[in-house]
Amino acid sequence: MSAPDKPQFSEARLAEIDALAARYPSRKSALMPVLYMAQQDFGYLSMDTQKMVAEVLGLRLMEVREVVTFYTMFKEQPTGKYLLEVCTNASCMVNGADALYAHMKNTLGIEPGQITEDGLFSINEVECAGACAGAPVVQVNNMYHEKATATDMDALISRIRAGEVI
Repeated sequence: MSAPDKPQFSEARLAEIDALAARYPSRKSALMPVLYMAQQDFGYLSMDTQKMVAEVLGLRLMEVREVVTFYTMFKEQPTGKYLLEVCTNASCMVNGADALYAHMKNTLGIEPGQITEDGLFSINEVECAGACAGAPVVQVNNMYHEKATATDMDALISRIRAGEVI
């Protein structure tokens, strides 16, 4: 059995990265946007993808790992097409986020880190979405849903399952 192919940026993406990095005094400064590009291109940041990013930018793997493991927007495992992230920090918790999170896990029939059988959904708890005035907050693929309720999330999940673009 052969090993899976290692991730590789396209020539067009490499040109885009070089142009981006040229805007900074150091290629290291382009790390965050390049990680976003890699996650967009490959779906998540596997260890091989992180090594590739380090090589492309001339960094040590540890410099890449420090950023990937610090920020919750970077994913090291595959996720569903729609990643539902429920903020459960203080303001959201006081406003019902724990019950909302439990409801959503039950509705989807998955636990954090899992993907629904149809490949559509993953769910995670996040420490802080930074939108306390809109608590509780659910982020769906980087789009915030503030003052979220179980009814709101059920409707959103139904619309997505029906093929509606959100």
